Amino acid sequence: MSQRLRKVVFPVAGLGTRFLPATKVVAKEMLPVLDRPLIQYAVDEAVDAGADTLVFVTNRYKHAIADYFDKAYELESKLAQSGKKELLAMVQGTLPKHVRCVFVTQPEALGLGHAVLCAKPVVGDEPFGVVLADDLIWNGAGAGALRQMAELSARENGAGVIAVEEVPHAQTDKYGIVDASPLSERAAKINLVVEKPKPEVAPSNLAIVGRYVLPGRIFDLLETTKPGAGGEIQLTDAIESLLGERSVLAYRFEGTRFDCGNKLGLVKATLAMALADPQIGAATRELVKNSCA
Repeated sequence: MSQRLRKVVFPVAGLGTRFLPATKVVAKEMLPVLDRPLIQYAVDEAVDAGADTLVFVTNRYKHAIADYFDKAYELESKLAQSGKKELLAMVQGTLPKHVRCVFVTQPEALGLGHAVLCAKPVVGDEPFGVVLADDLIWNGAGAGALRQMAELSARENGAGVIAVEEVPHAQTDKYGIVDASPLSERAAKINLVVEKPKPEVAPSNLAIVGRYVLPGRIFDLLETTKPGAGGEIQLTDAIESLLGERSVLAYRFEGTRFDCGNKLGLVKATLAMALADPQIGAATRELVKNSCA
């Protein structure tokens, strides 16, 4: 019987240069989509998947995420004294009481694989999730993408599961690309993983996006993975090695992905959330209608 997913790793050490100068003082994961930062959406998805330990791999300069999930004594006291119960509940509800946060420092920016490897002392040898917060995946009231993947992994005896999405062939050089054999409508067995192939040699247009469910064995493989271009340790290279030992599945998740690692993606996510918001949805629709007139 496979272990349930308890731990999720969030690589959040990046500098967010696409959003400078804002990210000079604000971590990109703290950029808001309406009234919630990106990291809150990511954490909610992890908790929805059953996680009770959240591992943030950060750098020595980024403290905003830790501050955000910490208790805000003065603010909470003032809200309580003012009788603002709804706002107090919102502030206190950023993290369920049974969930703990662990912060690990990535001393150098040596790639996603290295960032994940930094979490090994906390995760150990059990299966875990990886969530890239700037890939916001929204499935409304349905199961989050990570829960869908964790449930698939459990059904498949603990197989690794990687979220994929079709991208235009011209953009394959921006993603890790998989060659996979279909098993069902949404799942496929991965045969090959290629990091950022040029369109003319890409094995498919199925791109890896920011969700992974991986066995603890991946840490051993990451420790022996040699740095690639730019001196970075690629997670996809370790996954390629894992394919020689066990099944790894590609999964087309239910939900909509917003690439909030760029300005347009963040705008799209904000607009989608505004349209879905019961308080401002109608006004947003009217605003968009008038703007397009």
